[in-house]
Amino acid sequence: MPNARNFFTKKQQEDISQAIMNAELDTSGEIRVHIENTCTGDALDRALVVFNKLEMKKTESRNGVLIYLAVKNRKFAIIGDSGIHAAVTESFWDSIRNKMMDRFRENHFTEGLVEAVTETGIQLKKYFPYLKDDKNELSDEISFNDHQN
Repeated sequence: MPNARNFFTKKQQEDISQAIMNAELDTSGEIRVHIENTCTGDALDRALVVFNKLEMKKTESRNGVLIYLAVKNRKFAIIGDSGIHAAVTESFWDSIRNKMMDRFRENHFTEGLVEAVTETGIQLKKYFPYLKDDKNELSDEISFNDHQN
């Protein structure tokens, strides 16, 4: 059974991180991807815990987005900070989640994450365009938790 850290090859991890960097070129929004082995409860609840643990509320405009995936039981969620929730409708999240679900059902996990990151960046650009003095406030690297939670 795969674990979070080796579920994706090194190349796939680089592709996901590159998608984050590319998406953030056009927006001041911040996108993170977190992968762990299992999620014993609700994926959205767990994503909120991870969101807080990764200190994603520390962005100036409160415009961080977390894409969360538990690989062993194939649960996932996408969650955004209060600045994004104030700007977007529920269909923003539903659209991205549904596209991810379609890709994941086909066992195309890398593509699903890359497309979700790309689409998130496109949508964030509308509400949080890139500013010339914008700083990358959060890491573009995938975060992992290989342990049971």
